Amino acid sequence: MKINIYQVDAFTNNPFNGNPACIVPLKKWLPDDILLKIAAENSVPETAFFIDNLDYVELRWFTPDIEIDLCGHATLATAHVLKTIYNYPHSQIIFNTMSGALKVSFKKNLYFLDFPSRLPIPSVLPKEINLSLNIKPKEVLKSRDFLLVYDSQDEIEKIKINRYYFDKINLGHGGVIVTSLSSEADFVSRFFTPQATILEDFVTGSSHCSLIPFWAKRLKKNHLEAIQLSNRPGKLICINKNNRVIIGGQAVIYSRGEFYI
Repeated sequence: MKINIYQVDAFTNNPFNGNPACIVPLKKWLPDDILLKIAAENSVPETAFFIDNLDYVELRWFTPDIEIDLCGHATLATAHVLKTIYNYPHSQIIFNTMSGALKVSFKKNLYFLDFPSRLPIPSVLPKEINLSLNIKPKEVLKSRDFLLVYDSQDEIEKIKINRYYFDKINLGHGGVIVTSLSSEADFVSRFFTPQATILEDFVTGSSHCSLIPFWAKRLKKNHLEAIQLSNRPGKLICINKNNRVIIGGQAVIYSRGEFYI
C-alpha cells in the first residue's frame, strides 16, 4: 500500500524552525498498532493522521510513543496541508478529534485554532519533578499539565532536566510547562514530557490551552503574544475567550513523499 506523507514545520514561516509534524492522509483507518509504528518510524514529535469526510475531517495524533488527546502544532500542520496541497474549499475546517470538535480558520497566511481552555489551579509539585529541576519554580499550578512559573526568561532558558528523576513519573497525556514573563513577548515557555522519546517539545500548541488563560488573568489582557523557547523557537498569537482559546500561527511545508506498508 502506497501512502502520501508531508512534513510541516508549524508555528513558523521558516523551515528548520517551529515544531515539525508528519501529516498522513488516509481513506480509512489503519490498525492502531500500525499508526503507532508509522509515528515511531517518522521520529518527529507528532504524526497526524486524517480522513477528509468533506463536511468534517477526522484527526488523530501520535507521538513516537503513544496516541495523545490534543496537539496544536500537528493540527495547524494538517490544516496547512489541507489548504495548500488539497485545496480545501471551505474557509473553516472542523476536525473531529479525541478532544471533541476543533475548528481552524484561515486569515491570509495565518491559521487560527479554536481549542478548549484549561485554566490551571494551584497544585503541589511531585517530588520526582522537583528533584529533576536545576532551578525551582516560584509557583506550581496544574491542569492537564503542570505549569511552573518562574521569575524571568533567563531562568527559563537555563532550566535543565535530570531525566533520572524526571522519568520516574508518568503523567499520561500531560507534561510539564515552565513559563515566565518576557521582554520579547507577553510570555515565554518550554515544555517537557517524562518517559517520552522526545524530552522537550519545540512548540506546543496544547500547552497554550493553559498558558493563555493563566497569563490573560495575570496580565489582565485577552490578546497576547507568546514565544516558545527551544532550539527551534516558535511564535504564537494568543486570544483568551472564556472557555475557549484561539491559537494563531503560520506553517511551512518542508518535504513531501510517500511510504509503503
